[in-house]
Amino acid sequence: MQLFTRSAFLALLMAAVSLGAAAQTYPSKPLHVIAPFPPGGPVDALGRVLAQGLSEAMGQPAVVENKVGAAGNIGIEQAAKAAPDGYTLAIVPLGNIAVNPALYPNLPYKAADLAPVTMLATVENVLVVNSAVPARSLKELLAMAAQKPGGISFASPGAGSQAHLAGELLALNGGVQLLHVPYKGIGPALNDLLGGQVTMMFAQMSSVLPHIKSGKLRALGVASLKRSPVMPETPTIAEQGLQRFEAVSWYALMVPAGTPRAVIDKLNGETGKLFATPALKEKLAALGMDAAPGKPAELAAAIQADTQRWTEVIRQKNIKPE
Repeated sequence: MQLFTRSAFLALLMAAVSLGAAAQTYPSKPLHVIAPFPPGGPVDALGRVLAQGLSEAMGQPAVVENKVGAAGNIGIEQAAKAAPDGYTLAIVPLGNIAVNPALYPNLPYKAADLAPVTMLATVENVLVVNSAVPARSLKELLAMAAQKPGGISFASPGAGSQAHLAGELLALNGGVQLLHVPYKGIGPALNDLLGGQVTMMFAQMSSVLPHIKSGKLRALGVASLKRSPVMPETPTIAEQGLQRFEAVSWYALMVPAGTPRAVIDKLNGETGKLFATPALKEKLAALGMDAAPGKPAELAAAIQADTQRWTEVIRQKNIKPE
């Protein structure tokens, strides 16, 4: 028994020394940052600022690879199946890790195939209506919906999108029937909202703020648990009676499951320092994003909470991908 205990202790000690050495020598070759959406969008933008920052901080090139297709699932699958050595990183939107596993029955990866490193950024969503709609509060909008079941329409850039799920969550929590009108992208959806073809929509604040300021759209509620500093006069949906209502978009840094903890901690530390700098915060704010670095456990908790929330909405509303 003593021999076994000594052997086990030595094995653990050697493993710890090996992990420590790996963290000290990591990285020793270029890093690959998978962005599962095309250039020009928030995922690509985050990938590029992260790659530049890690290159400077860690002394190795970091290259962004746009692996697009299947609503981001192709790129995430590639990241999930990569070697767990810390040289393949992925920019992962909420939808690909907390929604798609419940939405797509034959998804080629599981959420457990990826390990959390850190949250990168969050994006606030806001409920807006066309300015011709008489409702000037969430209470008035829900009263209109109660009087005309299915008569209040809401746009989204597609089935299973954050905007779609937020609208269905509002219907469930508000006890009303709403008509979902899916579009192929945010542009067409926003155009029809501005034109009055649909009543309302949940949208990222950066995409609708100019129209709110011009008076073409009216903001009825922010879909986070605290008011936005951009529109402090607009109440949250939660404070208007739908307690705990939350539909915040976010983007995270993840690596293949099995990546050594020492490597994850090093990536977390360097990314956290980068995303805490005032210059990067300002850059992200100009893109409508709030820098939100944190610990791996905090990201894991966010994934779990959103997975539970959106899986239940998908189940209750029987949502299917397009």
